[in-house]
Amino acid sequence: MTGQGAAYQRILLKLSGESLLGKLAYGIDFERARSIAREVKEVHDLGVQVAIMIGGGNIFRGIRGTEAGMDRAAADQMGLLATVINGIALQEALEKEGLMCRHVSAVEIKALAEPFIRRRVIRHLEKGRVVVFSAGIGSPYFTTDTAAALRALEIKAQVIMKATKVDGVYSADPLVDKKARLYKEISYLEVIRRGLKVMDSTAISLCKDNNLPIIVFNLNKKGNIKRAVLGEKVGTSVR
Repeated sequence: MTGQGAAYQRILLKLSGESLLGKLAYGIDFERARSIAREVKEVHDLGVQVAIMIGGGNIFRGIRGTEAGMDRAAADQMGLLATVINGIALQEALEKEGLMCRHVSAVEIKALAEPFIRRRVIRHLEKGRVVVFSAGIGSPYFTTDTAAALRALEIKAQVIMKATKVDGVYSADPLVDKKARLYKEISYLEVIRRGLKVMDSTAISLCKDNNLPIIVFNLNKKGNIKRAVLGEKVGTSVR
């Protein structure tokens, strides 16, 4: 059972690969990974079950390979492997903070991670282990946003918490347009209709069809994960 005022019992935290960059231009800043792990521990200590879907953009994005002339499937497979590298780093960071953690890959890679078996993952969560998902859903053409929505539904998470580098969902890119307006709440349909960069349309549609709420918040503001879990108004709520 959740305790200490937590609004959710089980969450899926969506992290981009760029969240692990820290002050680096490329790769993994392990101290940054440790900082994220400490924030996850604060949430875990509330009695909340935590699963994390990690991206790979700090190492390789499939779209970059495609733009350079690679076959889309091959480029995406490289991107999936980048997420596995990040998964290993995040698992190590979480364990350094004293959390039990299981790294689960959608691509079979037994020496490095467990395969995805739905009931086993749910059991890990019930036993208080943090689960890190990597390799998306294991197939090209699907983003880690879509993978996050799918895994959240499969494990019966109550919310997706999407960590970003801005304060939530804006009417335009706030890093470019200073007049961009921050939405406190917005519907799935409005996100799709306006073409807002929350998650890709497949992920949004999955959440909409299954009434799975999304909270988009700024990871760079310390304590935001915990505040969101406690039900405080953080970032943008998509419902």
